[in-house]
Amino acid sequence: MQFIYSGFSWVMNLCYRFIPNYGLAIILFTLISKVVLLPVSIWVQKNSIKMVKMQPDLNFITANYYGDKDTIADEQSKLYKKYAYNPFASTIPMILQIIILMGVIEAIKSGMNDPSIDMDFLGVNLTLVPSEVGLSIVWSPILAGISAWLMCLAQNASNVLQAEQSKINQYGMMAFSVGLSLLLGWFVSIGVVIYWIASNLIAIIQLYFLNWMINPKKYVDYERLEESRKKLAEIENIGGGAKNKRSKEEIKREKTDYKKFFSIINKKLVFYSESSGFYKYFQGIIEYLLAHTNITIHYITSDPQDAIFKKAKEYPQIRPYYIGEKKLITLMMKMDADMVVMTMPDLETFHIKRSYVRKDIEYVYIPHGMDSLNLTMRTGSIDHYDTVFCTGIEQRKEIEATEQINNLPKKKLVNWGYCLLDTMRASYQNQEHVKKDSPIVLIAPSWQKDNIVDNCLDELLDNLQSTDYKIIVRPHPQHVRHQPEKMEFLKDKYSNNSNIEIQTDFSSNSTVYEADMMITDWSGIAYEYAFTTYKPVIFIDTPMKVMNPEYKKIGIEPINIWIRNEIGTVLHLDEINHSAKVITETMEDAPKYKEKISAFVNDYIYNLDCSAKAGATYIIRSLQEKSKLRNSK
Repeated sequence: MQFIYSGFSWVMNLCYRFIPNYGLAIILFTLISKVVLLPVSIWVQKNSIKMVKMQPDLNFITANYYGDKDTIADEQSKLYKKYAYNPFASTIPMILQIIILMGVIEAIKSGMNDPSIDMDFLGVNLTLVPSEVGLSIVWSPILAGISAWLMCLAQNASNVLQAEQSKINQYGMMAFSVGLSLLLGWFVSIGVVIYWIASNLIAIIQLYFLNWMINPKKYVDYERLEESRKKLAEIENIGGGAKNKRSKEEIKREKTDYKKFFSIINKKLVFYSESSGFYKYFQGIIEYLLAHTNITIHYITSDPQDAIFKKAKEYPQIRPYYIGEKKLITLMMKMDADMVVMTMPDLETFHIKRSYVRKDIEYVYIPHGMDSLNLTMRTGSIDHYDTVFCTGIEQRKEIEATEQINNLPKKKLVNWGYCLLDTMRASYQNQEHVKKDSPIVLIAPSWQKDNIVDNCLDELLDNLQSTDYKIIVRPHPQHVRHQPEKMEFLKDKYSNNSNIEIQTDFSSNSTVYEADMMITDWSGIAYEYAFTTYKPVIFIDTPMKVMNPEYKKIGIEPINIWIRNEIGTVLHLDEINHSAKVITETMEDAPKYKEKISAFVNDYIYNLDCSAKAGATYIIRSLQEKSKLRNSK
């Protein structure tokens, strides 16, 4: 290093001989060093462009293999080799800057010992050090800090790599650079500070020169970069938000359950539930398995308060595990069971992937509605399942048509039915049905955009408040959660009208069973209500929710559209003021609708009132076949 420092002193003295002013000589030296190192800066610029060019792929890798650190590292390494990217290149300018800085310090020290060199610059002695002299030259570190701040501003705006960093990283680096400059400026001589200031200012000029010479916009696909950021953000925000912040106990519990899950080998059957509310879709099947088999049911839930934990205390066959949505990504990648049953769509097309460990797992999709899967779910949402339990003939026809048109591998389609409907029908039949003084009309909006609450609820209630009907508004739970002020406003508005009730307690389904008629929009509750009670539904024609823009491609009209005139009637938004009349007419036709709905349910729904047995029987047989196949090997 002494040899290098001597070289710096020689160059500095040469600059001084060319410009006999040591301050200007330092600036000239700084400029020369930047010119000499220009090839390195160009190389770093190109390397930075490579990184930003790769960033979309890096983001997609992180999103696609989220949680699998080993696979992410392997894929990143392959990408670096493909682009011949050196991840350590960005550290080279910093290392060189430190070496040059140390050389300047030594050169100025050497100049101090040379009586032929005048250390005066603009009336200031360049050898003075603020920490030794005091606050009289505090401007020296302040100027160093300002120059660093200006350089960070320029880099955050125009440096090809830093401009793509998060604001936190940008401001963090700025705080570090300014703080370091202030500290450095306090403990080194003014001459060194002049070098530091000149270096930062020349670096800004060099930055814009390099961007002009090698424009990143010619090489980087910024649209794809933004797309990859959004996909990664979606993954990182899963289970996030202040309202969903987990306690230390829940995080610890998750770690324990994660280890417990993988400590068990030869798992046959796994259910996954997003929250406690999804158990009702599995309930019939699970209860049948508990009553007729000794199969251990491994039940994963992302809800720490899931009712399954209480149920597991009654049934040792159930092994419950709490795994948060982010950790679930890794768990599913390493899944090692014979069969996984879920109500979650978008397997493989979003954050939840099929197992990397076992390729023979049978993934079973259970719908949580009796309507069109083609209309109400995203394109390709069940394409990567092996088996689908179909509620009725329309779902089967849609899946078969989708497979044929898109040339997809054929899935196992099980004529299942709908366990939740069976449960509701049994509860309804076991109830005592007492004739009421006034017919009950239940208004049950969906949570989709432009629903009844958003579009016409006030107008609808105003039109019905003078009728003899008992009107009950049972808003979607999300309305109560996200629009509490509106719900309270409606309660206050109709508090003096005993015929109108805004119901926000969802602990019981008795209201659904007792109602003589339902008014809804596109909510799936219409089918559950009509198929359970055989009573008609009035559908308000709010804008239809379309999750799959390609739904017309298969040439089958979704049941959501044509069933409305089978189990009730459609009321257009511009006819809301006629709602009382439509209700009266529909109620008068109730016997006709009862006959139509009864016939439709028997024709459309598979295994009516015995879907639990049908679903469980398939699972039992499939697991037995897998066991035989494994034993034969």
